Amino acid sequence: MSHPVSALVVSDVDRVVLERTAKAVSLPARKVIRARVLLAAADGVSNAEIARRQGLSVNTVKQWRARFADQGLEKFAEVRAGRGRKPTIGAAQIDEIVRMTVHEKPVGETHWSCRTMAKAAGVSPATVQRIWSGRGLKPHLVDTFKLSTDPRFEEKLADVVGLYMSPPERAVVLCVDEKTQVQALDRTQPSLPIKPGRAATMTHDYKRNGTTCLFAALDAATGQVIGQCQPKHTNAEFIKFLDTIDAAVPNESAVHLVMDNYATHGHANVQAWLDAHPRFVFHFTPTSSSWLNLVERWFRELTDKALRRGSFTNVPELETAIHAYLDAHNDQPKPFIWTATTKSIITKVKRGRVALNTSTKLETHH
Repeated sequence: MSHPVSALVVSDVDRVVLERTAKAVSLPARKVIRARVLLAAADGVSNAEIARRQGLSVNTVKQWRARFADQGLEKFAEVRAGRGRKPTIGAAQIDEIVRMTVHEKPVGETHWSCRTMAKAAGVSPATVQRIWSGRGLKPHLVDTFKLSTDPRFEEKLADVVGLYMSPPERAVVLCVDEKTQVQALDRTQPSLPIKPGRAATMTHDYKRNGTTCLFAALDAATGQVIGQCQPKHTNAEFIKFLDTIDAAVPNESAVHLVMDNYATHGHANVQAWLDAHPRFVFHFTPTSSSWLNLVERWFRELTDKALRRGSFTNVPELETAIHAYLDAHNDQPKPFIWTATTKSIITKVKRGRVALNTSTKLETHH
């Protein structure tokens, strides 16, 4: 039988707060339950009865009452030090899992999975996942990169970025490149269209029906693209494309072309053409820095939106699809906005070189 107990003294202001908390649906359950316990205690309900209603121990009810009587709502629902859920593994074991993830590999494999690490460390896969998530570790992913070793890297970088961010007056900046060996691929069986509950399907294998080479020049200011498909990509085809650009750009404008260091671009015949067309200026990106050429982003969109899922029985069909995408793009062109400064890129590259050198030294040491 419950023994009578003095009602908990609760001010009117505290009662309003407790009543609002006790009815809340978005607060932590612990906070809601404690508010209900204190309100019942303020109404004179016995500790044993409160414990029965809320599914608690009598000692817990007594402790909550005593804490409120001593501190009020100042630290309401705060878990005292030493109480609450205890960590299942210690800091030393967590550090060891992180160390193994970064510096070791499972026997015979290239990277850890949650299960292989859990087995090696003697913990659950869920624990490994929590540790990796907390430390930002993703052993299953790998990013590709290549740092330029061009001795004139900074000079070329500043030149190209300067064109993007502060283009010369009365000039056109065009990003030029070739998308070589574009294949006319035809699937071995008809594809099935998309329908509710099922994605579109296509066979994994295909037949090769020839290739084409796409020359493209992206206007950095407007996003418009000059494109031309040709069977090869020798200096002769490149000069033919330069003639196309020359015809397309008004004569009163200087033309600055951003391009990579492909041998065709520096051929003697191309240099002779350049000498005969003084309004054209070539700007070369550093080696291994194709990301500096904005037309590469347009090539990626062309592949994703017009080529990857295509099926072409011959090269003319492929070229028709390329030009259809080109025309649709030029109807509503949008430029790619360059925002990275030369300084920020150089800083990032230097960090990459330091990290690469450090990693190389560690691997050599081990």
